[in-house]
Amino acid sequence: MGTAIVVIILVAVVTLIIWRMVKDRKAGKSSCGCGCASCPMAGQCHSKNKK
Repeated sequence: MGTAIVVIILVAVVTLIIWRMVKDRKAGKSSCGCGCASCPMAGQCHSKNKK
């Protein structure tokens, strides 16, 4: 019984994490959490912000 509760909690946490990542991605937020000034992939991950 205890194992089932732990599995349910872990599945809920993973689901919430994935849901949040999808929501942030649709909102155009970056997942790296750092500045893009020194990032070699800055042009790739923020391509919709290009002029």
